[in-house]
Amino acid sequence: MVQKLAPKKKDLNDEILNKEEPYMNNDQDSIEKTEEMKKYEKETGRYAIWRGVITEGFRRWQKGEKVYHRDKERISLYVSEDTKSRWLDYTKSNGELTISKLIRESVAAFIDSKSNIPQYSLSKLNPQTISNISHTLKEPLTSIKGYSQLLLENYKEKLNDQVLETVKNIFEQSILLEKKIIIILDNIKVESKYDVLLIEDDLATIRLITSYFESKGFKCKGVVSGSRGLEELGTTMPKLILLDIILPDLSGYDICKTIKSDKEWTNIPVYFLTAIAGSEVEKNLADTKADGYILKPFNFSDFEIIFDILNKS
Repeated sequence: MVQKLAPKKKDLNDEILNKEEPYMNNDQDSIEKTEEMKKYEKETGRYAIWRGVITEGFRRWQKGEKVYHRDKERISLYVSEDTKSRWLDYTKSNGELTISKLIRESVAAFIDSKSNIPQYSLSKLNPQTISNISHTLKEPLTSIKGYSQLLLENYKEKLNDQVLETVKNIFEQSILLEKKIIIILDNIKVESKYDVLLIEDDLATIRLITSYFESKGFKCKGVVSGSRGLEELGTTMPKLILLDIILPDLSGYDICKTIKSDKEWTNIPVYFLTAIAGSEVEKNLADTKADGYILKPFNFSDFEIIFDILNKS
């Protein structure tokens, strides 16, 4: 296997400069732009002067070295050769369009299009789809964030001010984008695939109740701990919750308080399903804001009120 050698340290600045996008602002007060510089900018779409300093790209162009149009060459890093060919044909007929501008316009168009989609459409995403979206967004972002951090930590003293500032900006923007991705994905509520969420640590009881609801045409999902139950609510919205009070990790009372204090969950009916004495449960109904309770051992007729709620939902 042929191993690609890393660039020499002395060429690191030049290598990074060659990968930058054309700058949109320019301070050229200290140097007068020559006709040669104007010709260079017209041919390459890159600046000959940046912040009062003649660019390295222009110096290389003067020496006769080939200067690539980065936006046309770098497109091949992200897309297939066929797409690259179509991109080149498009730029010829539609004028200059840099990768930076393309990304900005694409993001703006994406946000505008999604803003017009009703919220219920997003709720139809399933967990696997959300996982795929997360992977697609975070995988390239990890490389961008990681390499920019690596440059800042290991080559900070070797980078000129212009490149250093650019790398810092890339790193900071990658962190902001990462936070936005997390916030957006965490706020997507998945359409419920079941009607009842049963939080119960006894597996035999879970099997019995889920089978009973299925025989009546309703789907019930059982989880064996309070933390698992709250995790479920983070991605789906059941029509009703059956909640045991004595659980291996959290108290059913505390779980109910958490549910009823959350603005997105507060309207979900919560019924305790417990072997605790009814008088004890009654004392905690007002504090927990639970909608009612069913005592164990139960009769199936005790679930009539549950079916009334499900049928009305």
